[in-house]
Amino acid sequence: MNNTNEAVARFFAGIENTFIWSLKKVDDDEIIYYSENVVEVTGYTGEEIKNFSGRGLAIVVEEDFQKVKKAFVDFANNPSKYFIKLVYRISRKNKEVAWIQESVAVERDKEGKIEEYFGLVADITDLKKEEISTNYSLENYKQLNSSKDGLISMLSHDLRAPFTSILGFSEILINEPNLSYDERIEYLNYINDSSQNQLQLINYLLDWSRLQTGKIRIEPQRLHAQTIVFNCVSSLTGNAIRKNLEIKVHIKDFLYIQADERLLTQVITNIISNAIKFSPEGKTIEISADTFNEKFVEFIIKDEGIGISDVNKSKLFKIEKMFSTEGTKGEKGTGLGLSLVKEIIEKHSGNIWFYSELGKGSEFHFTIPSSPNTILLVENNYAEKELYETVLKENFPSFQVIGVKNGYEALSHLLSQLPSLIITDYELPLMNGIQFIQSVRKEDKGSRIPIIALVPELSEDLRHQYQILGVDTVLQKPIDSTLFSEKIQRLLEYQ
Repeated sequence: MNNTNEAVARFFAGIENTFIWSLKKVDDDEIIYYSENVVEVTGYTGEEIKNFSGRGLAIVVEEDFQKVKKAFVDFANNPSKYFIKLVYRISRKNKEVAWIQESVAVERDKEGKIEEYFGLVADITDLKKEEISTNYSLENYKQLNSSKDGLISMLSHDLRAPFTSILGFSEILINEPNLSYDERIEYLNYINDSSQNQLQLINYLLDWSRLQTGKIRIEPQRLHAQTIVFNCVSSLTGNAIRKNLEIKVHIKDFLYIQADERLLTQVITNIISNAIKFSPEGKTIEISADTFNEKFVEFIIKDEGIGISDVNKSKLFKIEKMFSTEGTKGEKGTGLGLSLVKEIIEKHSGNIWFYSELGKGSEFHFTIPSSPNTILLVENNYAEKELYETVLKENFPSFQVIGVKNGYEALSHLLSQLPSLIITDYELPLMNGIQFIQSVRKEDKGSRIPIIALVPELSEDLRHQYQILGVDTVLQKPIDSTLFSEKIQRLLEYQ
């Protein structure tokens, strides 16, 4: 390497994540040089790269290889070009992918053939990641603005449209005194239907907006999956009966979920309502739920209705493309319900998807965080803790028993998962039973986890303190195993 190259190499040796290389052709030989910094950028030494077939091209990632190779070939074969700059990815020795920028200058002879290459390679991974992130954010903002423009345009139409019907029929009722009773009832029904539909649209829109802006607070609590579904079905029974539809529920009794009761009820009611709306008379709707994985429960609502066309499938959960289709008996809709459903489920960290075929029905799936059957036992006395755990495991085998020594350990567990039941001693280190339960009530956010308090001596004052905290089951030590099991069974049955 000549003195100029040595000086350049020394200069770039002080710059992190940058190296130089050169290749000079002397007769039939090639003199190749890589500066020491090549190891920082690639993980390989210059000698290792020299021995690769294709040298530096050997570590270019597969997706970029052809592009880079073609660029170098075209550059080498164009006698009028003396400089090229490329950006591509390489696979480092540790298998990590890095973005690099390579600038190559050449010296050519009189015939335009390259005699010497000089390359400067810089690791630009951090810059490229920032660029990709910025471009992604810009694209998202563009899509968001486009979606909002589309939504505003659509809403301006949908919010005005019902008033044509409302004003038209109300004007007839005002100006036509000779209308028959039946005609008046018919027009009033039109006005009522339009008003109900409009109110539902506005309510959905407000809820969707509040979820987007975080103004609706998600308050998860331990819920009995079967009970939630039965309550939703009960509220829609009249609609189902009018169309002679059978609704079947297949949900195991021990299945519990961690969700906001009001919002989840809105989700299930909306999907079942759609199933009723788009089902012909005499068909069946099936609702099931089961464990999806360790963290989620999967709900499935399946109907034998008219199905969803391929054109509309892509619009289904997008508020900016919302559309409304009449039901099999002319039932109206807002077109906004499923957008809100998706928003609620995603706020619970779940997912929603569907399968549908025209003329054969639809099947909607969604996941909600599960609430495993657990009993949290807070007991500092080792012998008593062992006794209680034995009783619990023998009598409640489907429940996981989590034993901790003090209130602080218990509260740490509550941050990640609310148990089905808490059993706590009064005499605890660091904080007593009353103080611990006061902290629990701050964490369970109104879900009121059932608690059994164990005390050495039960006074009226102590019982009153527990009752204020919502603890009705207080047992005095020593504990009778049979009574202990009966109290636990009674509390678990009410969940």
